[in-house]
Amino acid sequence: MADVLRAVVDELTSDPSNAWARDLGYRPVWAGAPSARVVIIGQAPGRRAQESGVPWDDASGVRLRSWLGVRDDEFYDPELFAIVPMDFYFPGKGRTGDLPPRRDFAPRWHPRILAGMPDATLRVLVGTYAQRFYLAGRAKANLTETVRAYGEYLPAEFPLVHPSPLNHRWHARNPWFETEVVPALAGRVALALGRG
Repeated sequence: MADVLRAVVDELTSDPSNAWARDLGYRPVWAGAPSARVVIIGQAPGRRAQESGVPWDDASGVRLRSWLGVRDDEFYDPELFAIVPMDFYFPGKGRTGDLPPRRDFAPRWHPRILAGMPDATLRVLVGTYAQRFYLAGRAKANLTETVRAYGEYLPAEFPLVHPSPLNHRWHARNPWFETEVVPALAGRVALALGRG
């Protein structure tokens, strides 16, 4: 199964649609192994992650790991956690932040990559792009409502707001997130990892 995953990512890397990324010296930013139990699906790597090759290696990642209730070494163990963003390459900067992930990337590559992780029992959907794709017609009218209704998507999926420190206003308006959602998330992660 590890060979299957490697083959898919090799194909992805050499695909003509990613020639621009190869020309920039970019490697796909993702992690995973066939035994991964939890899949983190976010937007796309930022510039820093693209340059270092380490996803979630910033303040957002620190906060995310806190919410998940895991240590850094656990989070970065591909035997436990897979990190499968909606696009594996930094999409560039726009006027108000990073550009969105390419729309055709996840539909083309995610099914094959996730098929190579048969032990994954929980997908953590970080942000609107992941939720729109994976929850399709089941998502609520907006991200806040979707996250608040997290229980409707269990046991397979858990929608989250992005852990960026820039979201402080959202957290101030939605204190239920820290008191209700974060403990529930840590509990589901513990269950998926066989600790519950």
